[in-house]
Amino acid sequence: MASTAPRQIGIVLFDGVEELDAVGPWEVLAFWTRQHPGDGFAVSCLSREGGAVECAKGLTVQAHYSFADAPECDVVLHPGGRGTRPLLHDQSHLDWVRGQRETAALMTSVCTGSLVYAAAGILNGRPATTHWGSVDLLGDLDPTVRVLPDERFVDDGDVITSAGVSAGIDMALHLVARLAGVERARQVRRGIQYAPMPPV
Repeated sequence: MASTAPRQIGIVLFDGVEELDAVGPWEVLAFWTRQHPGDGFAVSCLSREGGAVECAKGLTVQAHYSFADAPECDVVLHPGGRGTRPLLHDQSHLDWVRGQRETAALMTSVCTGSLVYAAAGILNGRPATTHWGSVDLLGDLDPTVRVLPDERFVDDGDVITSAGVSAGIDMALHLVARLAGVERARQVRRGIQYAPMPPV
């Protein structure tokens, strides 16, 4: 009998993660997967040790799983934030990212999460974007990356990177469109009432 277990989307949490980098995509993906379970996906949050994580601006959030006990992810979403800076030199974390690259069908990032991907070597030779304030650092970490600073998100097949903070919402809606169709993404966007109208 074929398995009916949902495919897993894992959002990575770590101390210093930018709140909206993680929670914005969570809102999109959790609304989608809970409202439309028949699409066959589930989303959860994971951190190295599991448990509580303090975000960049002081919000405390709870991971569902540790890296060790998390279900195998089909999609990995790595947010950014000031907490990415130590991760660029954390070989244990970079090895974990490389391991996910070997098993996950799709690696995605928000904001400076792409810096971690660059440090792990998985953006080699690819187009990518990041927060506008970290564009130069992305190029410094891996000069082979074709940095696209003006893109809201960059879809390069099995790797998707997005620009800073709120751009993660757009990337997550794009992810829904890829995995479940454009009409589903429109339903999710309406469900979360996301229709940005910038004041300037």
